Amino acid sequence: MDTAVSLPEFITVSLDDGIATITLNRPDKRNAINDQMRAELIAAFAAADADKEVRAIILTGAGRGFCSGGDIGGMMARLDAPTGEVAFNGWKRQKSTHRGVAAIHGVTKPVIAALNGAAFGLGLDMALACDFIIAAQGSQMSMSFVKRGLVSDGGGMYFLPRRVGLSKAKELIFSARIVETDEALAIGMIDRVAAPEELLAQAHAWAKELTVGSATAIALTKEIIDKTFERSDDEIFALGREAQAVCYTTAEHRKSVEDFLNKLTK
Repeated sequence: MDTAVSLPEFITVSLDDGIATITLNRPDKRNAINDQMRAELIAAFAAADADKEVRAIILTGAGRGFCSGGDIGGMMARLDAPTGEVAFNGWKRQKSTHRGVAAIHGVTKPVIAALNGAAFGLGLDMALACDFIIAAQGSQMSMSFVKRGLVSDGGGMYFLPRRVGLSKAKELIFSARIVETDEALAIGMIDRVAAPEELLAQAHAWAKELTVGSATAIALTKEIIDKTFERSDDEIFALGREAQAVCYTTAEHRKSVEDFLNKLTK
């Protein structure tokens, strides 16, 4: 049965057949992220991660775009702030931004970003923090930070090179140019393209494909595989041994083995 609940003001969450869809819901501002929206997003991901009924998560936007980036109101406030407070206020804001990105990247369940339109700046960083990205044909993407005299502050400098390679990531960040869906797919910035009217249906079907196995095994695998670029092979092997020991004790593993053995004896 489909259920839907609105978190206060800027985020909506729906649950359909084990797939939670978290929607950035500020379409009049092209879903730009402000402090309240960020707090609601963190809460939504935490709730989805804790809910045993949720097997995967889709992150998308309301209206014509996914997310235009950080809210311009915050930038305006920075210009008006006393000079001596700008750096410390910015440091605190960055901690909040990073908590939001960490909430997306660190969730134990598969996360698909469904780009229903433009993903610029922090919006693209947030999409890159997801495990997978599917974009509606015609969506545009840009690492637009340098146009505002800023660096990518939402994890793009970490996630983008892992998708497209170091030199291509530098080119996209330094130029801040707009990337169309076909190019994004070709260079690995995104994983799939869908017709706009089919975007969420395809994202949902893909999410179902990613949840056929053990939720425990998927969570442990995700935790380990996300560290493979920074850790040595011996460290990854050790993490794998520990994770496998946990899997040996799960009801999911025992039932799978019992079912397999029963088939052999018939």
